[in-house]
Amino acid sequence: MTSQQKVSAIPLVTANGVENKKPMLSLYQQAETYGQSKVVKAVWQSFGLAAFAGAFIALAFVFYITVTTGSSTSPWGMVRLVGGLAFSLGLMLVVICGGELFTSTVLSSVAWAQKQVSTSELLKCWLRVYLGNLLGALLMLALIMSARMYELDGGRWGLNALNIAQHKLHHGWLQAFVLGVLCNMLVCLGVWMTFASRDALTKAILLMLPVAMFVSSGFEHSIANLFMVPLGISIQHLASPEFFASLGVTAGQYSDLTIKHFIFNNLIPVTLGNIVGGGAFVGLGYWLIEHAAKPEQQPLAKCLTQLNSPTHLYSVSSSGEQPKMPKTIQKLRVQDLMDPKPMTISPELSVYAGLKQLTDEKSRNAAVLDDKQRLLGFVSQQDLLRRLWSEEFARGVSDKVSDLMQTEVLTVSPQDSVSELIELMVVDRSKLFPVNDSGILTGNTYKSYEERLRFASASKPSVFPVVDKGVLCGVITREAIAQKVCDIYKM
Repeated sequence: MTSQQKVSAIPLVTANGVENKKPMLSLYQQAETYGQSKVVKAVWQSFGLAAFAGAFIALAFVFYITVTTGSSTSPWGMVRLVGGLAFSLGLMLVVICGGELFTSTVLSSVAWAQKQVSTSELLKCWLRVYLGNLLGALLMLALIMSARMYELDGGRWGLNALNIAQHKLHHGWLQAFVLGVLCNMLVCLGVWMTFASRDALTKAILLMLPVAMFVSSGFEHSIANLFMVPLGISIQHLASPEFFASLGVTAGQYSDLTIKHFIFNNLIPVTLGNIVGGGAFVGLGYWLIEHAAKPEQQPLAKCLTQLNSPTHLYSVSSSGEQPKMPKTIQKLRVQDLMDPKPMTISPELSVYAGLKQLTDEKSRNAAVLDDKQRLLGFVSQQDLLRRLWSEEFARGVSDKVSDLMQTEVLTVSPQDSVSELIELMVVDRSKLFPVNDSGILTGNTYKSYEERLRFASASKPSVFPVVDKGVLCGVITREAIAQKVCDIYKM
């Protein structure tokens, strides 16, 4: 575990609540956090949201069947476009209302590539989301069959469903796999685009065309098929003979609609294709580009060690002498001064409950942890009050702590040097010793050391989470450090 860890995500505010002027994080960095959040979510929460997502996609397919039924005289492409736009409702519901959809969850491959989650955690997440999607799809299937929706429009609604389901089983194995790849490239690119906005309407609009394209082009979506093909199978087995007679067809024409054919001819190749399209082509594709373009960040311990140069803060004074730092301070480690039981807060709390907990505990900020005590971010009173202000302090603001917390957080390890941490907290060396890339002194050199020092304050947090092996083990504050310095000098 490095001593500086970036819990990446969206807007940056320092741990003491002071706004940082850095630009909004890239879509890739947001995708990294998106993927990690999928994996570390509590099992039953993840499964429950997955069931909702399966139901949402099933509802979207009901919409698709309805708008494309009875359109035999209309232009083929326009009918498919209208059906695709109708089906985009499913992904809109997943993204905006909240849901865990397998085809977008495979983007967690980015967090896996960044070694933020293990392979076993990743696969368990994919499995529970897939099973949750299956449950949601089958629940909707039971409701649709109980409502006898297949009898709509004189049974033509059901006939349309039968033809769609049967068509899906007539792909070759390789064809189904490739159609799955193409489908999930578009799904994940659509979700990726939504990282550019927090506005619900904008997200909905961004999702429409990628979904409309994959649906109208006949690409294959494994979770949609978990509803669509079983719907065709159910109609073929449960509809009355009169239903088929009124349409001039027989149930035998759809005898290939079986669970076995569905699983081996469609579901397996399409699911694998979805993983490759979204998880490999989009997720790992962007990861490779980002990884190649950005040099690996150094841990805090290395960065601080590099400060021990001939112009180190403690090796320079106005008199030219080299004062020696007291050994007591030199020997101090973060673990000696950290608070091992800091206040923490749940990411699921509402903005109101989060503000109340911070206020009751008389704390300006707190670490946000998942159920495995891993650090997700930091939230402050300022973050929560800013959101309430933006909504004119209305009741019913739906944001949770997880929506508002600051997710780019500087952390330290228990073994880091307190003296070096003090320097990081209070001194901006680029202002104190302004040099160019070649190490030659540049501007402000006409000013004395004392003058430069006065204006060399650092914009760093006053609170640092202490993380060991990915788990929060405490926090260290500037107040605790200042108190220790006072004790050393017996002030």
